[in-house]
Amino acid sequence: MKTKPDLSFGKLWNISFGFFGVQIAYALQSANISRIFSTLGADPHNLSYFWILPPLAGIIVQPLIGSASDKTWTRWGRRIPYLFIGSIVAVLVMCLLPNAGSFTHIINAMTFGLIALMFLDTSINMAMQPFKMLVGDLVNEKQKGLAYSIQSFLCNAGSLVGYLFPFIFTFIGISNIAKKGLVPDSVIYSFYIGAAILIFCVIYTSLKVKEMPPKEFEEFHHITAAEKKEKTDFFSLLKHAPKVFWTVGLVQFFSWAAFMYMWTYTNGAIANNVWGTSNTGSAEYQEAGNWVGVLFAVQAIGSVCWAIVLPLFKSRKFAYSLSLALGGLGFISTLFVHSQYLLFASFFAIGFAWAAMLAMPFTILTNSISGKNMGAYLGLFNGTICIPQIVAALVGGGLLHLTGGKQVHMLVLGGIFLIIGAVCVYLIKETILEKEEKQ
Repeated sequence: MKTKPDLSFGKLWNISFGFFGVQIAYALQSANISRIFSTLGADPHNLSYFWILPPLAGIIVQPLIGSASDKTWTRWGRRIPYLFIGSIVAVLVMCLLPNAGSFTHIINAMTFGLIALMFLDTSINMAMQPFKMLVGDLVNEKQKGLAYSIQSFLCNAGSLVGYLFPFIFTFIGISNIAKKGLVPDSVIYSFYIGAAILIFCVIYTSLKVKEMPPKEFEEFHHITAAEKKEKTDFFSLLKHAPKVFWTVGLVQFFSWAAFMYMWTYTNGAIANNVWGTSNTGSAEYQEAGNWVGVLFAVQAIGSVCWAIVLPLFKSRKFAYSLSLALGGLGFISTLFVHSQYLLFASFFAIGFAWAAMLAMPFTILTNSISGKNMGAYLGLFNGTICIPQIVAALVGGGLLHLTGGKQVHMLVLGGIFLIIGAVCVYLIKETILEKEEKQ
């Protein structure tokens, strides 16, 4: 039986290098969307509704991309054409979105921003998903953990760069304030530079990575002639999905709902809890917006450090659960911290949860599914990321009212969600995982 050979560290790195650029784009979106829409005049109680678009795009796009790429073969490969097209669209939109307030003579700024956000997240999803599939396609079981760890490192490194851009540009003298209804230059230039890095990284991966031709792929993934003829659809795949798909999905629900509230409400929470302002037009609010980027960068550093520690645990379940619990405590601590610098400890701990969320679920899942439907299953699994974000966004405004209108209370709620997710980890049953833990 033919098995995939070990790959050099350089080849494993090249497979995921483009993810660095994609994650810069995602980080810029995550850290600045609430800031951009608040600057354009959005009500804080409606902010969560703007965040419905990104996961909605993901839940539609990623399964389609996964399924389509399973059946695709071109001279450039099966996954790479999709990530390249998605990246090109993302670059164009990144140059337009932060300028939403400059097109008011043609279209309402909020409407333009919403349309641009929809295209941005659709294209980021289109570019992001193939990297996860490439690891499943090209890397053997022994090296898959290392491959996803490299991807996690590049993801966090990209996040670190994207989060810090507005702070750095402000530090070197680029304006961090703008006229009412316009986004500061520090944010606009961040999106421009992020777009340039994104296309460079994706071109690098596209040139360096050679995907398996169909026949070779079938041999390595042990796909029989009968399996090739078998026709599957999303419903039948879900019906026959391994139990681990659903149990990990439950953990994912609470984890991603928590981070949705972090991305949505941290800007307002920090501005009010540390800077003492809710005025989105004030210099203090924009300064808080820059500091949110710094805090998210600290989270990324915490994630990188914790990713090094995670493999040292003998029990993967314990490591996964502990990571989420510590992240939950980090969220809850923001209620009691009123110093911008002490918040470093809170967000460093939040990074522990993020490190586990990036590596653990995909390692567990890809060890339990066949190569024939790898892309489709990974696309469907993205629903465990998108659905909780959609649900959290839909109920976010109502929960904000119930918690007294203070955005920091939504971060506390996110912490409680992560702790629930930590408990749910022990519901996961996965054959390979159980065997490894007994050894």
